[in-house]
Amino acid sequence: ELDQILKKYEEQLSDSDKTELVEKLELKTEAYPFNVYELRLSFLKEKNKLRFAEYESFRKDYISSNKYLELYGLAPRIFGEIWGEEHIRSIDGRFLKASKALDKNYDGEYDLWLDGFKIEVKSCRAIDSKIRGELSSKALHSDEDRNFWMNFQQLKPDSCNYFIFIGVWVNIIKYWVLTAEEVKKNPYISHQHRDGIEYQIGITHKNIIDFNKYLKKPNEIVDYILELSRK
Repeated sequence: ELDQILKKYEEQLSDSDKTELVEKLELKTEAYPFNVYELRLSFLKEKNKLRFAEYESFRKDYISSNKYLELYGLAPRIFGEIWGEEHIRSIDGRFLKASKALDKNYDGEYDLWLDGFKIEVKSCRAIDSKIRGELSSKALHSDEDRNFWMNFQQLKPDSCNYFIFIGVWVNIIKYWVLTAEEVKKNPYISHQHRDGIEYQIGITHKNIIDFNKYLKKPNEIVDYILELSRK
């Protein structure tokens, strides 16, 4: 989307300026936050083809429609092991960080504690795996008609009572809540490693509809788990 906006402005450049821009882009070396888009924006401003008010307007629109894009810049370990757990705790204070003070047998095998129940949190970012480059360049909008893939890994259903799967797109976050038994019986579960004790479940454009029954709004998650536990 941003690329298309910039192309419209670049069409207004003279032939010589277009050639100069192409040459600069071919010689570019990227280092955050100095990337190809920053170069193109600066060039258009230098050539008086982009007013600051225009830049500010589509910057605002871009950020509002890609509010979770920054999560694609997090390192895998930080995103998968730290962000997801903290994000769920920020949604509802009844989720507590698992510890030996809450469970004397706790040995790091799950993430959160809720009224005596063990919760494992798994996070994935929706990506187009066919695209090469940084993760942010593979990021997807939820309403794009493109193939996507999210792989929830290191699942150990015998070590917890519930799983919360967090799916991140650039514009929305989805939450799927499954019992450990539902994970075990899920048709898309497979061994992560041959004969290993860890499993994985892949959610893609082909099967995401099958997970709709597990979808919950953020403010529904705790009450849903507690309601299931009473049955």
